[in-house]
Amino acid sequence: MPWTPQRYPPTMSHLPLALRLKAIEIANAMLDQGCDEGMAIRVAIAAAKKWAAGHDGQAGG
Repeated sequence: MPWTPQRYPPTMSHLPLALRLKAIEIANAMLDQGCDEGMAIRVAIAAAKKWAAGHDGQAGG
């Protein structure tokens, strides 16, 4: 079952909302490709943080 903004792994609970939503999106895509849940969570959080770092201060998001 895919994760949602209302139902997500506890390790994502500390993330700011925009970062959490991106991590959920990434993790769900990884699960669709057959990735292990634990790996999907770890990679998605790291990728979402990298994504957010690249979007800080940019006009238009």
